[in-house]
Amino acid sequence: MQVADTAKESGLSGSEFSIPMPPEDVLRAQIYRLLAGFLSLPPDNSRLKAASDLVGDDSEFGAAIGNFARIAGRIDVETADVEFHDLFIGVTRGELLPYGSYYQTGFLNEKPLANLRKEMARQGIERIGGLKDPEDHIASILEMMAGLIEGAYGDPVVPGKQKKFFEIHVNSWASHFFRDLEAAEYSVLYAPLGTIGRLFMKIEQDAFAMC
Repeated sequence: MQVADTAKESGLSGSEFSIPMPPEDVLRAQIYRLLAGFLSLPPDNSRLKAASDLVGDDSEFGAAIGNFARIAGRIDVETADVEFHDLFIGVTRGELLPYGSYYQTGFLNEKPLANLRKEMARQGIERIGGLKDPEDHIASILEMMAGLIEGAYGDPVVPGKQKKFFEIHVNSWASHFFRDLEAAEYSVLYAPLGTIGRLFMKIEQDAFAMC
């Protein structure tokens, strides 16, 4: 599964990485970036084409990948753009507010965001200037996880420290967001993406439980 690098789109920057990774970690990072890419910006033709080429297997997760690929192959850019706008932007606000602070406290820019910013400073993760969204946007959180796996912000982060970041900043709310995305009124392309996200969070939870 090959997906585009979304670091710039999600508002993060870090150093280049070159340390070889185990295949399972490569796949994990690619799935995080698949999710982040579609949640950071409306997809263009190249991103929809890449998604339509994805192939699942007989597992529940594989079936979700296959369903997403089929819809990505049928939808056009204009329709996907409208869906993204209705879900996440709207006239005054979108159907969903994809921010960690909102999901954990009911308000934007609260303590979870402050805690995330402290952790970003510790990890050497820098926000790219000129962006309006706070760092606890779901796309940025997922991009951070991919970067920690790959060592994009320095040395690759060991599983135990990945687990800590995941539990505090991802697992604390992302599954709820993905369930909401599956069920959202305006979700067509994004409903199966929500399924992928929800199932992937469970896969990560189970894997980190063994750390």
